[in-house]
Amino acid sequence: MFLDIHDLDLHPVEFKEEFAPGTIDFGMDFEQSGPLRSEGRADLVEEHHGKHNVVRDIRLQGEVSMRLGFSCARCLEPVVQEVEAKFDLLYRPLGVDAGEAERSISGTEAEISYYEGDGLLLEDALREQMLLAAPLKVLCREDCKGLCPQCGKNWNAEPCDCTQQTGSQSWAALKDLRDKLEH
Repeated sequence: MFLDIHDLDLHPVEFKEEFAPGTIDFGMDFEQSGPLRSEGRADLVEEHHGKHNVVRDIRLQGEVSMRLGFSCARCLEPVVQEVEAKFDLLYRPLGVDAGEAERSISGTEAEISYYEGDGLLLEDALREQMLLAAPLKVLCREDCKGLCPQCGKNWNAEPCDCTQQTGSQSWAALKDLRDKLEH
């Protein structure tokens, strides 16, 4: 859905959109495992920069939710989670801030994005919000044991024989040092 600045000039645009898996590219970090649902409103906001300079920003408010598929950070098993986000975004025309002298910006100004041409694509804004809302690390369960670093077996499913050897070899020098200090 394209949010056109000329349409927004006439009236705010309400949206309630649903995007099937594969419609929006989220990269390789996770997989969309259900429809992306979004609802909100786009408004035109006019900012006065000086006496004759009016900047036409797009304000995008709403919420988005989707089921995402991840790999467990420890055992690599598939995990599906519902991810939701509320947003209140401001998009300024690209280049409107160009040529200004270098200056400090406030935290609010740091959150301004830019649009090019006559508007912006809603899908791009929703994609960005889902990428920001997605967890960095997902576990299949809180007590996930992970994979054996030697043989690669999933310790949640079955133990392996190499774990005790690895542990004793890795810490053997420190164990010897402890034994010497105790005697």
